[in-house]
Amino acid sequence: MLYKFKSRATADLILLEPHGRRLLQAMGKEPTAQGIVTAAQIPAAVAALEAAVAEEERRKAEAAQNDAMDEDGAVESSGPEQDTVTLRQRAAPFLDMLRRSAAEGQDVVWGA
Repeated sequence: MLYKFKSRATADLILLEPHGRRLLQAMGKEPTAQGIVTAAQIPAAVAALEAAVAEEERRKAEAAQNDAMDEDGAVESSGPEQDTVTLRQRAAPFLDMLRRSAAEGQDVVWGA
């Protein structure tokens, strides 16, 4: 399944279901097949997404620090980072859509 986010202020944004669901849940929205983020709800949605991004980055930094320490507290070299797409990267185009929609007073809707 795909999520297709639409706004009259921007081009459409299409996300795979797991990624769209994650963004919707981070905003406090139910990941239903269709929905809306009204222009009035956008500032809270942006704040919630930014908080989720900050939390993920904090957890990853903490995990990396814990992985770098061995049992004696000495720093050991870690291997290359995994090639993963972070929430910040996934959320960036959606945050842009939300901000541009808010600036023009437009709602953001989604459908499957």
